[in-house]
Amino acid sequence: RMDQALLLVRNELPAQGLRLAARSGACHQCLYQLLAFVPPGNGSLSKPGTAVVMVDTQHPLTLQLNGSVGDRELCKIQYHFGEFGNYSLVVKTLSTSTKTVSCDLVINEGPINSYLPILFAFLVYMGILAVLIAGHLFMKIDPVRSWVYKKLNPRETDRLINSELGSPNTTDSVSSDPTPRLWSTVSRQRLRSLDTFRGLSLIIMVFVNYGGGKYWFFKHESWNGKLCFPSPLFSRFVFIMGTSISLSLSSMLKWGSSKRKVLGKILWRSFLLILLGIIVVNPNYCLGPLSWDNLRIPGVLQRLGFTYLVVAALELLFTRAGAESGILETPCPALQDILPYWPQWIFILMLEVIWLCLTFLLPVPGCPRGYLGPGGIGDFGNYPNCTGGAAGYIDRLLLGENHIYQHPSSSVTYQTTMPYDPEGILGTINTIVTAFLGLQAGKIILFYKDQHKQIMSRFVIWSIAMGIISAILTKCSKEEGFIPINKNLWSISYVTTMSCFAFILLLLIYYLVDVKRLWSGAPFFYPGMNSILVYIGHEVFENYFPFKWKMQDSQSHAEHLTQNLTATTLWVIISYLLYKRKIFWKI
Repeated sequence: RMDQALLLVRNELPAQGLRLAARSGACHQCLYQLLAFVPPGNGSLSKPGTAVVMVDTQHPLTLQLNGSVGDRELCKIQYHFGEFGNYSLVVKTLSTSTKTVSCDLVINEGPINSYLPILFAFLVYMGILAVLIAGHLFMKIDPVRSWVYKKLNPRETDRLINSELGSPNTTDSVSSDPTPRLWSTVSRQRLRSLDTFRGLSLIIMVFVNYGGGKYWFFKHESWNGKLCFPSPLFSRFVFIMGTSISLSLSSMLKWGSSKRKVLGKILWRSFLLILLGIIVVNPNYCLGPLSWDNLRIPGVLQRLGFTYLVVAALELLFTRAGAESGILETPCPALQDILPYWPQWIFILMLEVIWLCLTFLLPVPGCPRGYLGPGGIGDFGNYPNCTGGAAGYIDRLLLGENHIYQHPSSSVTYQTTMPYDPEGILGTINTIVTAFLGLQAGKIILFYKDQHKQIMSRFVIWSIAMGIISAILTKCSKEEGFIPINKNLWSISYVTTMSCFAFILLLLIYYLVDVKRLWSGAPFFYPGMNSILVYIGHEVFENYFPFKWKMQDSQSHAEHLTQNLTATTLWVIISYLLYKRKIFWKI
């Protein structure tokens, strides 16, 4: 199967059998797991004891061979097996006098290169991009543009130019370059970089949710550690939601909406997000009626809805007239985009203190205080039922085991049996902190409006500050820091690390799209304009054609990758068509 290799163990030791155990390199402080018992040989090389096992190829493995007599460790091998490879492990005695045992790993059949489909897909998309860029450059040539419009519809050439390109009249629409007018019209309405940022995060999230070609690095990290591909996606979405809150509330208040009316919109939107989340996250109703006994309560949209409610209400409650325009005087000019909002910062710091106290001080039955591990076979199997520590305990206590996620990412590597929800209650506190840091990015854009150097320099400063805090909290280590980076727990180090990257990414997109205008944001701009529709649509229609079809070989990365990329591309095309028809689903 995918992510597996075949291992044949040959035991040529005549007197004792072997116990073969393995431990994944991705499993921190884990117990060895027994794979097979290999019977002893009969003293003849023609009839050794054999056993066949499947081994994991996602991460390096440590194989441990113990003898059945006295349970003595005979050898230990560290190796990263290749997918669909065929291997033999030959165990024999080198010297009968010293009883020295050798363990030789032999490659019977080499593994396949499962990454070639990724390279091929990359080349295909680069080819499509090159064609689109070439077409765009050709369309800037006046004779070519006029010829294309006439061929498409000779009678409506002027109408097409006016409606699609924004030309002010019919006399000079063909001969003039309409791009600057289009750009300036859109720029006055909203920053394209924000929608591009949101769309980029969303489309990658859709691809990962559809399976990511079944590659292990497109899956969520089992627990602590390196930032695999999907880890930053949800946090970026939360971050840019905070940025949008700042800009949208400022716009509504500036246009005369009362705070009471705005608060009503905030409450309604939060309610709809939470309701939609509960509907989307639960099983397909076509499979039969859903039982209230196992209804999952937390989820992505639920967390987004509650986070939006808190951060938007916080901004609405403590916003001060004149703060955005720089009219208010502050004692420290370097902090003039922070000090006017000191009540908000106090509230956020209080939330973080609550998270720290609950995480490290709350007594959890059967678990050490402040436990942050995955449970299962992690931590040498000492705390098998402590998955998530206080975070998991609070969810199970308040929501019930049947109403949270039953198959956490730690269940494979760490073999956890306890349900744990990555979108649980305690982690929502730090999700609010993430959105608040995105809110700060929006305030920077408002405060230093059209001062591009000031905006970008502030983004750099915030990114450096978040990076320093992350380095201190984690000690620049995967497992040994004060608070490891953990997406499942949504730890504070995860917040600061993801925010560090988010400020840098927003800086780059802002520079390319809104400052230098070297990139229009396409194609990510379009799903960013219809993010709720794309997210809910991809969840609802996940198992329907043409987003999914029966594959000839379900163990082929190439087929899975083709299907997942096709489905993701379809949502980009759908969002583009909706954009062209000015159809936007707003909550």
